[in-house]
Order: sequence, then C-alpha cells, then structure tokens
Amino acid sequence: MLASQCFRSRRCLALLTSVGVSLVAAPVALAEDVPSYSFAGPVFGLAAAPDGSLLAADAGAGIVELRKAAGSLVVALPGVSDVAPIGRGNMWAITGIGEGDAAQKLFRVSRGSVREAADLWAFEVEMNPDGSEEPDSNPFDVAALTGGSALVADAGANDLLIVDATGHIDWIATLPVEPESTDNLKSLAGCPAGPPNFCNLPPVIPTQAVATSVAIGPDGAYYVGELKGFPAPTGASRVWRIEPGTRHAECGSSPACTVVADGFTSIIDLAFGPDGMLYVVEFDEASWAAVEIFGNPTGGTVNACDPRSGSCFEVATDLPVPSAVAIDKDGTVYATINTLGGAQVIALP
Repeated sequence: MLASQCFRSRRCLALLTSVGVSLVAAPVALAEDVPSYSFAGPVFGLAAAPDGSLLAADAGAGIVELRKAAGSLVVALPGVSDVAPIGRGNMWAITGIGEGDAAQKLFRVSRGSVREAADLWAFEVEMNPDGSEEPDSNPFDVAALTGGSALVADAGANDLLIVDATGHIDWIATLPVEPESTDNLKSLAGCPAGPPNFCNLPPVIPTQAVATSVAIGPDGAYYVGELKGFPAPTGASRVWRIEPGTRHAECGSSPACTVVADGFTSIIDLAFGPDGMLYVVEFDEASWAAVEIFGNPTGGTVNACDPRSGSCFEVATDLPVPSAVAIDKDGTVYATINTLGGAQVIALP
C-alpha cells in the first residue's frame, strides 16, 4: 500500500506514520534561540514571520508559533502542510490530502480564527491542468503574493496555482512527466535479489515531477522545486523559474519556464534569504524512497544557490529527514528535522 501510493505523488508522507515504518533519528543539538516544542507531527512547513517568530505547520495539530521563550499553538488545523505569513498576525495555510472537510484547501488564518479561502481539490477535479488520467491533489507549499493572492504548489497535481483575494483559482504552470532511470530504486531494493515488483521494472519509466515547493524571488519570479516521484531517481530534481504573471504554461516547452538549478535529489522545500540566495532542501540524498518505502534514511541536505548563475553550495548535510527551511531577516537559517517523528526546528551554522 505504501509503495503504490508513492508512484504518483506525495501521499507517502501523509501515510507513513500509519503503516509503521520506523525511522531512527540522529541526535541534533538545538540552537539556544530555538525553543524546544513537542510537535504532534509530522511537521512539513516552516516560515519566518515579520515579528521575528517562526511558524511551523504541524500536520498533527495546526500552526505553531516558535519564539525564544516558548512554542505555542496559534490555531488548530490538523492536516496543515504549510503556512505563509501575511503581515503581522495573518497568514495563508494549506492542507494536504486527508479525510474530512478541511482537506486539500487554502485557508486565511488570523490569531484564533480560520476561514476557508479556496477548495483546491474541487479545482483539480474540474480542471485537472496536467491532463492526468485521474485528478490528484496534494497541496504541499504556499507563498504569499502582494495584493492578497497566494501561490500553491500542488504535489499531487504537478502544478503551480494562484488564488486571488476573492478565492478564484487559476493555474500558472504544470511540470512535465519525464522518463527517469530506475537504477536508484533497484539499488535500494537490493536487486537483483530484491522484490520482483522493483527488480523487474524497465531501465527507464515515466516519472511525475511532484511540485513540492514554491518561493517568490527578489526578481518577482516564481521558483518551483520538483521532488521527482516513483521510481525516486537521484540527481534528477530541478528548480524552475516561472515568469511573474504567467498563466497556463507547460514547463518543459514554454519559454515562461526555465531551469535555474539542477542535479538535486528529492527537493522538498525552497526559501529565499534576505541576501537573495535561494535555499534548497533535499529530503534525503538517497531519495525519498530511502525514507518512505525502505525506512532507511541516509540524511538530507540544505543548499544555498545563486539563482542567477545556478551555482550552489551545501549549508548543512546529513540532516535526519529534513522537510523545510526558513530564513529570518538577520539571515539565520532554520530547518525542520526528524520530520515524521520527534520533529525539531534547528538553526543551521
């Protein structure tokens, strides 16, 4: 069941805790200025708020605010996958796949109140922008635009959406399905002696892009990170730059979409720092399959990239199951680790 959900989208992350995959968390020291907080978990999203606090999307409980002295639940919103501040005390939040009326939606959140802004699943059912055989939606990342709009990276739908202040949804771009090697999956499975359903796969198969992340650059462009779905190839994930104002572009063929950085494995988050550097989180250097299918994580990486040149360097490596990154106004880089159990927020050196 777990592996079959991984073929298409990000569903493994939502299902992992229910199927009993055991992850061993490496000990990581918390920075002194980050409070220790017991998340219900999993924790997928992290954002730096204008007032200096951090906001974490705790899927097991809701939106958590972290300050130097303490952490506290701002609002209950089980299933939340990401949060994006809108000034002081207001924010966008999205929910991913799940059960109940709150799943796969965009919310406008103020302290103590939650208002539904858009039904993202209903849009996918009606429009299905990437033309897949069946609608699939797993909203995974959100960013706030000026003027009261929000950008949503939908991992299940392989697209980037825009929602305006009235709740109207449109699609900006779709990411392409492309052929990728099955070598990494077979290696993780111990082929040729491993399970036949992995070892007998063709050398190359069509692979979903899986849009896991979106960030707005200093140039106003939209930057989107792709995970690359089953068969979880290494070194195949890219960061796309999409021209602001774009609508209905098919990345891979549209001039509105260009690749600005590549060679990553399983991108799960993006964020810009005040210096204009783009921070890219790789979920695991052996791919998401090492974590989600085989329960054997090897460690993830946070990279810093110059989007103009495409040059990147590693900020931190061997991080146990990281999922998100946020940079405050002073340039301190924070990351979530042990995402799927015993989650922590740490400051990177």
